[in-house]
Amino acid sequence: MGALVLAEGGEFAPPGAESFNLPPIFGEGTFVTKPMVLVVLSVVIIAAFFMLASRSMKVVPGKFQFAAESVYNLGRNNIAREQIGSKDFRPFVPLILSLFTFILVNNIFGIIPIVQFPTMSHIGFPLALSVLVVYPVYHYVGFKRHGFTGYLKNQLVPPGAPKPIYLLLTPIEFFQKFLFNPITLAVRVFAAMFAGHLILMVFTVAGEYLLLEAGGGLKAVSVVSFGFAILMTFVEALIQVIQAYVFAVLSAGYIGAALSADH
Repeated sequence: MGALVLAEGGEFAPPGAESFNLPPIFGEGTFVTKPMVLVVLSVVIIAAFFMLASRSMKVVPGKFQFAAESVYNLGRNNIAREQIGSKDFRPFVPLILSLFTFILVNNIFGIIPIVQFPTMSHIGFPLALSVLVVYPVYHYVGFKRHGFTGYLKNQLVPPGAPKPIYLLLTPIEFFQKFLFNPITLAVRVFAAMFAGHLILMVFTVAGEYLLLEAGGGLKAVSVVSFGFAILMTFVEALIQVIQAYVFAVLSAGYIGAALSADH
């Protein structure tokens, strides 16, 4: 699980944030870490999945083609079309689908045996997606659609408020739209993956400690700890899917809001 924290000298050493700081794979002086390899691997997996599924398309799809079409339909119709709008969504389908599948695969890495590390539990990866990809895209399309002044007015001066209120409302809107949105978008998935993986490590390491180090009847309690670890794995799997979906939905929502003529 990333880096298991073992008991030392018979004392339980609970896992913490340091368990997510994995050393370089090829030793000191190198820079390639496990999360970096997993990011590249996820791209290979996603590309191979869609290439193999679309290699021989049939009117009546097989299971593999059906799975790929279901994922595509989710990204295209249930996320991009609903959030951006039926007139503008098509150019953004590849982006939204890529964000969803990329985050999904990297999240699911956290419950795959041997791999067992959710890449998005490192804040740098979701922050890069948010700040370097989503943030520039939705502001770019907003400025392109409405012009510089029009877009700023659309985002910072919502209609219908009394004029004195704008002295307070406009700065709030600025900080939210131009500073907080990309940060909260990243922190949401990071926090969920970090906390979920930490919980799994706690139950797993605690079960190991109770089984190997505890005396008497406490050894039997290890079964409970391992049972909770298994249960939380299923819960974490659900959260991993939800967080990928939420990231894609919010990204599409930001793009839709930037393109919209209304605030």
